[in-house]
Amino acid sequence: MIVVDASVWISSLIEQDINHPISLQWFEAYTDGGGVLVEPVFFLVEVAGAVARLRGSPADGKLAASRLSAISGLRLVGQDAQFSEAAADLAADLRLRGADAIYVATAHLLGIPLLTWDREQRERAGAVVRVHTPA
Repeated sequence: MIVVDASVWISSLIEQDINHPISLQWFEAYTDGGGVLVEPVFFLVEVAGAVARLRGSPADGKLAASRLSAISGLRLVGQDAQFSEAAADLAADLRLRGADAIYVATAHLLGIPLLTWDREQRERAGAVVRVHTPA
């Protein structure tokens, strides 16, 4: 099991992204090997919005969210008050943006690694979780 930050998902969906081939290859290898992807439930919202903005198409954003939610081996994790408090503490302690802290909190609370292209998130989250890039 692994938590995958939106930066990797978006890179895999946007062909013009510099990390597109590596991200896509990583997802294919991981899911073909039976790996379980764990995501905070809001990740569909984040990816849909990013894809719609980058492609200039609301329909593309909606399609991306629909396709991602249909991936076998994808587990969405809800966020309750206790989770939100833990994420808020991590955001403050590690000086992370809110969305980044939610991915880190998901990995931290489940005791699993985090995959991201975000340099700041990698550097700061390394204090509490194992962090990797698709490369």
